[in-house]
Amino acid sequence: MNSTIVQREELTKFIASELDITRFRDYCPNGLQVEGKNQIGLIISGVTASIALLEAAIASGADAVIVHHGYFWRGEDARVVGQLKRRLHLLLEHDVNLFAYHLPLDSHAVIGNNAQLGKLLGFQASSRFGDQEIGWLGDIQSSVKTVGELARLIETKLGRAPMLVGDAQQPVRKVAWCTGAAQTLFADGIAVGADVYISGEISEQTVHLSRESGIPYLACGHHATERYGVQALGEHVAQHFGIRHQFIDIPNPV
Repeated sequence: MNSTIVQREELTKFIASELDITRFRDYCPNGLQVEGKNQIGLIISGVTASIALLEAAIASGADAVIVHHGYFWRGEDARVVGQLKRRLHLLLEHDVNLFAYHLPLDSHAVIGNNAQLGKLLGFQASSRFGDQEIGWLGDIQSSVKTVGELARLIETKLGRAPMLVGDAQQPVRKVAWCTGAAQTLFADGIAVGADVYISGEISEQTVHLSRESGIPYLACGHHATERYGVQALGEHVAQHFGIRHQFIDIPNPV
């Protein structure tokens, strides 16, 4: 068994530097959210710090959990009650660290959610757009020629059929994408010349904007589009420090 360990403070500083977390205006604190043991030998990564993920991580013997969706979101009830109490109790009782990285993980040029989704789907990124340049624009590098073909590729790669708004027969080459709940960047994607926009979620008004602009929209699942960045981060950290890493996927239909 690999017995290599890393000190919590060293790990915290390394990831903060790699993701350049201080440059983002975010909706939650990025970095160490719950302090646990000082020595870390096994990291579990997952999309969201749910009870199910924490229980699975503890059962695996985790010293730290790294997620994309952590706690302490802006505008939420700040009291430690209900589900937040249950989640924090699990972490504190077992002395497990919780690290969370939101927008910095979406944005990173190599291990970020957008970079990893683009790699999975065969997109070649050319530029960024939107607030804090979170959205990505690029070209399809595969043989995909229409929006319908792109939707089928996404279903194959992500294991779930996306919701398509628009003409499946419409030709496509230039793609704008942003994982998760990034439907608010749809207008920005249209403005930079995308033939189609890809995100995780969709809102009521998104349908009308797609119909009126003539730009198809593919809603591929918030969880489904954001499984890859946190895995890449976990692997990157594990390789750098020589510690162990395991990704645990807690299925989510949204």
